[in-house]
Amino acid sequence: MRGQEKTAAINLRKPILFTIGVYILAIVLFYFLAGEQLHFRKSRGDIELLQAESGTVELVQGSSVEQIFVPKIQRLKTCSVQWGSYMRSNAGIATIELLDTRNSSVLMRRQVDVSTITEGTMIELAADDPIETVYGVPLMLRITADSVAGTAASPLMSVSVQREGETLLLNGVKKEGTLCFSVSGEDYIWTGLHYWEITAVGGALLLICCGIVAYRANKGKRSYIVNALVAVQKYRFLIRQLVSRDFKTKYKRSVLGVLWSFLNPLLMMSVQYFVFSTIFKTDIPNYPVYLLIGIISFNFFSEACGMALTSILGNAALITKVYMPKYIYPLTKVISSVVNLAISLIPLVLVMVFTGVQFEKSAILSVFFLVCLIIFSLGLGMLLSAAMVFFRDTQFLWGVFSMLWMYATPIFYPETILPENFRFILEVNPLYHFLKYMRMCILEGISPEPMMYVQSLLMALAMLLVGALVFRKSQDRFVLHL
Repeated sequence: MRGQEKTAAINLRKPILFTIGVYILAIVLFYFLAGEQLHFRKSRGDIELLQAESGTVELVQGSSVEQIFVPKIQRLKTCSVQWGSYMRSNAGIATIELLDTRNSSVLMRRQVDVSTITEGTMIELAADDPIETVYGVPLMLRITADSVAGTAASPLMSVSVQREGETLLLNGVKKEGTLCFSVSGEDYIWTGLHYWEITAVGGALLLICCGIVAYRANKGKRSYIVNALVAVQKYRFLIRQLVSRDFKTKYKRSVLGVLWSFLNPLLMMSVQYFVFSTIFKTDIPNYPVYLLIGIISFNFFSEACGMALTSILGNAALITKVYMPKYIYPLTKVISSVVNLAISLIPLVLVMVFTGVQFEKSAILSVFFLVCLIIFSLGLGMLLSAAMVFFRDTQFLWGVFSMLWMYATPIFYPETILPENFRFILEVNPLYHFLKYMRMCILEGISPEPMMYVQSLLMALAMLLVGALVFRKSQDRFVLHL
């Protein structure tokens, strides 16, 4: 017995070293791949553009428009003003300045040829470097011009909105209303400011957990994690055989065989692209890639959960004759689906190249959310497989529920079409979050905020925990219902 325990302790060294190595590699890669999004987020203090209702003044020489406001932005980057032209051709030079009222210093300045201004034109001031010293400081947006009457443009305003802390001056006289302007910037993210401290604490906790697991294993007290590792190692040959069987069965007597894993998402994308881009006329940028990411991800999810659902009943003869940890059966079904998923990613890369989507380093981070999707699918698959043993109608209910889930997830439609009172459907939908962040990494070329990674991982692990607990509590009674 002691010999067996010692062997188990020794066998844990490689998994522990592997885990620590993966952790170190992950935090270094993430720091490199995440870029600025690790340190900064879109400011919650951004000032949004108001609906234009009127012109301010005809901005001739000697006239001025001044808007005082207090930004709640830690790194101010841009400031924009909306203009009207009186529906005519104008002339002259307009000067737009952003001033610090404390010392009247000019933070940003731009001169614009008035003849280029049309009705609704947005003129933007952009800082060479983000301005970090104006949070909570009164600033003044001042606009002047050298135009003459009849050839002058006019900044636009909203007469019905008066935001707190903002003052509009027209030719030096205070007026009711607000200039149609917007201000944007970034705020610091605390996880970026303290990244290495946070990862160091995480590494220390990981070492403590590994030490506890190794100590317990050395004393003959194996944890669930150790038991799972031992089982996977012991039955790895059978796992490979089951995965191979599923893969071969799927394409048995098929002329194209494994090519269907390649062609299926492309064909589905082609049909849905035609429907939604021509009939419903969606205006989503890079829609083919947007659509294909959704199709591939949901196809995997649906297939993995659907196969896992029948994994116990489908292997009833094997379960009653050969001992093997029962969770391995839904696990092998999910692994089989992962193989199909890997093949399906090839057409995604090809479509990205064909449509001219620029490959950014952040695209690699989409793998993280794909892994979260796999973990989530495994957890749900274990839950469904256990439920199916005791309640055979589960398969029919799952068919309906998965269809509802598909339509509740922005696979082929933009999330913006949902009314505000239905937004909660997206917020409670894990698949929405996985897809959203994958698309952000691939299509927008930026990384989500660090907390979005934590959120996605917690949703995936929570589903895995629930599925594993339900499966474990009910597995001893499976043989009574097979």
